[in-house]
Amino acid sequence: MPVAIVSALDQAGTGPFQRRLLGIFGLVWAADAMQVLAVGFTAPSIAASFGLTVPEALQTGTLFFLGMMIGAALFGRIADRIGRRRVLLVTVACDGLFGLASVFAPNFALLLVARFLTGVAVGGTLPVDYAMMAEFLPSDRRGRWLVMLEAFWAIGTVVVALAAWAAASAGLADAWRAILLVTAIPALIGFWLRLMVPESPLYLLSKGRGDEARAVIDRVLMANGKTPLSEPLVAGEAPRTVRLLSPALRKRTLLMLAVWFLVSLSYYGIFTWMPARLAGEGFGFVRGYGFLVVVALAQLPGYALAAWGVERIGRRPTLIGFLLLSAAGCVLFVIAGNASLVATAILLMSFALLGTWGALYAYTPELYPTAARASGMGAAGAMARLGGLLAPSLLSLLIARSFGAAVALFAVLLIFAAIAASQIDAETRQRALD
Repeated sequence: MPVAIVSALDQAGTGPFQRRLLGIFGLVWAADAMQVLAVGFTAPSIAASFGLTVPEALQTGTLFFLGMMIGAALFGRIADRIGRRRVLLVTVACDGLFGLASVFAPNFALLLVARFLTGVAVGGTLPVDYAMMAEFLPSDRRGRWLVMLEAFWAIGTVVVALAAWAAASAGLADAWRAILLVTAIPALIGFWLRLMVPESPLYLLSKGRGDEARAVIDRVLMANGKTPLSEPLVAGEAPRTVRLLSPALRKRTLLMLAVWFLVSLSYYGIFTWMPARLAGEGFGFVRGYGFLVVVALAQLPGYALAAWGVERIGRRPTLIGFLLLSAAGCVLFVIAGNASLVATAILLMSFALLGTWGALYAYTPELYPTAARASGMGAAGAMARLGGLLAPSLLSLLIARSFGAAVALFAVLLIFAAIAASQIDAETRQRALD
């Protein structure tokens, strides 16, 4: 009797295969976090190297996020057409190569080009990673594992903060080159590791390549100490539609894209400008790279709570809870009257915003069928990068006049995001992927 792909994945469970996959994807995920957050950490040094102001140096971030937006939208659709594995290898190779080219840029114009191309590559890796990871996981543990992958973002945050701290302490003239070198190395290593990752069995089955899908499932089963399949593999009922804005998917797509945009605008609005402020002027004892490392470490318990929440109480309520907690952190920052409250607010924002991202990355790929999953994640990633693109530029005047006023605006945006999330028409906890 044929075996359904969902049953085969549940039979395989989680074990050495998924742990190896988590490590491979996680390394590049951490590298991508380092590339993204390097925007804030490198801007002062880039400004000094090329005789620019910090806002001018932040054009590297504008071009980087523009590239990410293009890469997310483009490569997500390509991955649904030609396969996840090919896109993963191409994007991570470009991530490392263009990241390395950034290190040796002789002038600001070439640095902008290199950061744009690096952004295209990074934007392409993020949505496909999550679509592919989700397609190797059983339904009862998928949310927890997807949040665990997102937690590598915090590891990358800590590493880039430590790299910036070390470069500043060493008094390097072009500290940004050292920071960007640290961000490029994991992606170069990740390319070789990703050669070991097979194609998604759900993708193979959706393209009628049943024998190849079964071979991949058998590989997963054997790696986890289970018996290979003795029967053919079937996909189950094919999805009736795969268009993101079809009547069946339109509402959840538009609401989820709104959430991604509002969260991204708030997150990058805060963390693009915060490193330079804390490393320089700061707020009393809330200053310096040491505190930035503490802020990065505060993200880890946020992920842990999100991993618990998405499995125990559901994806949607966990997401809404973290959005409201993030807004509360912003409000506390605005009304804080002393350094202790400012520090508490910043740590709460870091904790809650990264928990929000964990819930978002667990929830979003489950809202779409296999034929549109990478496209859905790509569209979400593109919307997030649009927020990242706008945050340093459109908000710069408001931030320059009053950082507190900007954070108050972020609180309002996060509340709107919570309202949008509450209207999404599906809860995917322990639901099999289509």
